[in-house]
Amino acid sequence: MTEVKRLPVFVFPSSLNFFADESSTHKQMVTVYNPYDFVVNFKVLCNAPHKYRIVDPEGSIKPHCCVDIVIRHLSIMPTCYHVTDKFRIQMNEHNSRQLLGKKDISVILLPGKSTGISDSTATNSMDNFKQFSTELASASSSDSGSSTMQIQASSNNLAKLGYQTAGPNYIAIVVAIVCIIALMLPSNEAEGGSSTSMWSMFHLSSQQKLVFAYSLGLVTMVIFRV
Repeated sequence: MTEVKRLPVFVFPSSLNFFADESSTHKQMVTVYNPYDFVVNFKVLCNAPHKYRIVDPEGSIKPHCCVDIVIRHLSIMPTCYHVTDKFRIQMNEHNSRQLLGKKDISVILLPGKSTGISDSTATNSMDNFKQFSTELASASSSDSGSSTMQIQASSNNLAKLGYQTAGPNYIAIVVAIVCIIALMLPSNEAEGGSSTSMWSMFHLSSQQKLVFAYSLGLVTMVIFRV
């Protein structure tokens, strides 16, 4: 039995800070990207699922698309301050349950507001990941946790990421267009082989497309800043 090659999982951001006295941070968003040429399934696990709500904690992502996962903190209380929880994003094959890759993100609840707060006293929790209940999917239509084929960028979510109001970032727009064009180019199915076609220079490898997909996610957050 051959072992399936593990693939990198692209998630942005890689960590989340919730602030007890800043209600706008009690609901935050994580984006999961699928830069590959095939459909993948995703699943969100957590070591403390009773402290959070995620609508649609699992689903599928089409090729070269992304899914926005909204995480709501439900335990805003002093006993949860400075406790670092972990979320695990698992990516599986669409037609089987074979694990392709995983990515962990850390989440912490801090007292006060976002200014002047340090998380240096955070303590790690045990990596005992559990699955979220799918019954929450019908709890509230306003908390829809996934939005395939688009990157949602509301003012509150981007403000949490630290972006400030400014004019359009034309450099970021140009970079985003270049990344999109690169992702639309055909894949190089015969890496290492020789080709006499002048169009072979426009064939990108899977690793090159991964770099462009990840760069596109980063510059998108800059373009849609508030």
